[in-house]
Formats: sequence, structure tokens, C-alpha cells
Amino acid sequence: MNILNKKKIINDPVYGFISIQNELIFDLIQHPYFQRLRYIKQLGLSSLVYPGAEHTRFHHALGAMHLMERVINTLRSKGIEISKEELNAAQIAILLHDIGHGPLSHALEETLLVDIHHESLSYLFMKSLNQQYNGALDLAIQFFRNTYHRKFFHQLISSQLDIDRLDYLQRDSFFTGVMEGTIGVDRIISMLSVHNDELVVEEKGIYSIENFLHSRRLMYWQVYLHKTALAAERMMINIIRRAQYLSRAGEALPASEALKNLLMNSYTLTEFSERPELLDAFGQMDDHDIWGALKLWRNHPDLILSGLCNRLLTRELFQIVLSTDPIRKTMVEKVRQEIHQVYGILRKDAHYLFSWGTVTNEAYVSGGKSINILNKQGTVIDIALASDLPSIKAISKIVEKNYLCWPKNVSL
Repeated sequence: MNILNKKKIINDPVYGFISIQNELIFDLIQHPYFQRLRYIKQLGLSSLVYPGAEHTRFHHALGAMHLMERVINTLRSKGIEISKEELNAAQIAILLHDIGHGPLSHALEETLLVDIHHESLSYLFMKSLNQQYNGALDLAIQFFRNTYHRKFFHQLISSQLDIDRLDYLQRDSFFTGVMEGTIGVDRIISMLSVHNDELVVEEKGIYSIENFLHSRRLMYWQVYLHKTALAAERMMINIIRRAQYLSRAGEALPASEALKNLLMNSYTLTEFSERPELLDAFGQMDDHDIWGALKLWRNHPDLILSGLCNRLLTRELFQIVLSTDPIRKTMVEKVRQEIHQVYGILRKDAHYLFSWGTVTNEAYVSGGKSINILNKQGTVIDIALASDLPSIKAISKIVEKNYLCWPKNVSL
């Protein structure tokens, strides 16, 4: 009888070969909940701006798992005792940290799942997997939820200098071709240490952290909050909201069963926790559910739904204004009136054909989960205070921009 070799090597375009040394990790990667991440793009609709941004949550999770092993080995080399069980648990926790993401990653969190964050669903998926694997994920869940006594493990999973950010900044920069987002991952990892159970960066790594924060800020404006991708995202949100409205008004829209259910109903986190069939159905959804539905809805008799679907499928995107100045109510009302007249739809339905709101860029938030520098005297200092660059203090302030987007054939 042949025994399956579960010690595999995966070729990653960012880091080269990634090895899977643990049988449980292999089984988790093979699980349908995790395999669906192959079909959820890491950057949602950003490929409409950057054609190379086709990488997935699956890529990111494997990369983060690989970086976690490298970080643990670095900490061990500095005399920090970390057991094999802790290494495995840390890799599992970071591997599964994004498993709760739904279709199109962040884009549809506010519509398909109202007031339910993907981290909460990741925890529910981890609990379900823990039952399936007879408690083998107990320690990983403690790391994920910050209930383990060695707090630096949680900081490696969720902080302002966590493994998640190290991978996605490097990976997103690579696949979008936005080289300004490139960070010195190797250098940062080599400078990490633990002091009084807290994750710290050795003083000589301060310039690498400064570069990391600058890169994060630039990636937000150039990629994550790119105005064209933002316009596409708002169109997708309006499509789903219109589909929800029609479904709840009794219209039978063609879609996958899981998507139909979420169009018809709003569920709480408690319901997802108490009804395994809901979580399982969500665990089968990916980007294909959404794009497949749009292809069906583009011929729907509802002109608002079909019109939006056709525009997004052919990349006829809303025009958008992104500004530090507030969007005046008079401008919003003017857009609403023009849409009402150009498309001949009710004023109360005009909001499906435009969008306005605020986006924020939080490159670094001083205090709380701060990035701490350990100087040669053994003192720990917040990066915003340790850096001699005034720009680091500047980017620790939250920057807000306001947007308004509407169809290109509507002139103001």
C-alpha cells in the first residue's frame, strides 16, 4: 500500500521553493475550505488597473506560512526558545488567517456580510477544522486569538509589522509591477527579535522599517485605493445591492445556491457560528460565484442591474473624483438629478448608478500595537519616536480622501 508523501515543495514566484514539512499543514492546504482560496483574488478588482494582479489568497497564505518559518528560525538563532509545536502552530495560524475571506476579498464585506469581518469567519473556520482534526489546531487558535501566554506569537500574526503585511506588500508589489512597494523582507526578518515577550526590531534595522512604512503608504494610494479600482469596486457593490433588492422583492435571480441565499437573507455572526451548514455554504463561495452571476444578470430585464453588469464586464467604469476636499451635498444631488434625467429612472433608484464616501490611508498608527525599536541600551522606543525622519511622524497621521463616482455619459 502506497503512503502519500506529504512533504512537498511548492515553487513560489516571489520566494522560490516553499517546503511543507508537516503532515497536518499538508492536510489543511488540501482541505476544500483552503483550496477555495485559489479562486479568490488577493486584490479584488485591481486587475482592471494592473493586469498582472491575478494572484490569489492561496498564494498569499502559502507565502505567509513560508515567512513565518523563516522568522521563527531567525528568533531561534538569537537564543529565543521556540518548540516544534509552537513553530507548527504559528505556521498554521498564519496559513489560515485569511481563510474567512469571501468573494473579491474586501470588496463585498459590506454587502454580502453586513458587520461580519473576515477575521471572525476565519476563527469559525479554524474552529470547524479543529473539530475535524481532533483538537490539533488548539495552539494555533490560541496564537490567532491572542490567548497564549507568549504574546509575540500573536504579534507575528496580527500587528503593524506582522507576517501578513510582509508577504502581501512584497507579493502585491511583484504582481502589480509597482516597484515603489518593494520592501526588504530579508533584512527586516534578520532584524526581528523578542524583548520582554514583545516583538521588537533591533536598532540597526530602523531604516528597513522606515522603508517598509513608506512602501505601505505608497501601495495604498497607488494600488489598494487606486481611484479606478475604487470606482470598479463601488460598481460591484451597487450591483450586489441591486441584486439583493430584487431578490428580496421576490425576483428569482439566477446564481449559485450559496449566493442566492446571501442575496435573499442577512445573517449574523452568531448564526454562522450556530449553523454549520451556513458556514459550509460560505466556504464554497469564491470569485466565480460573483462573475458567473454577472454574466447571467447582464441580460436581465431590470435595466439598472443589467446595465451595471454590462459596464463592469466590459470595463466601462464610472468616472471618479478623489479629493481631500469634502464632497458637497449640492454636488451629490446634482449627480442624482442628472442620472434621473439621462437614464429615466426614479430618483430613489439613482443611487445605484453613483457612489460617494471616504477612504482612509493608515500607513502607521502610533501607540497601541506599535512597531517597537530595541536600542543598544536595551530600551524599547516606538518607531515614530525613534526615527529621525519627520516623514515617519507625518505618515502616522490618518489621511482621509473623499470620492464621488458616476457614469461617464452623465456630464455635470
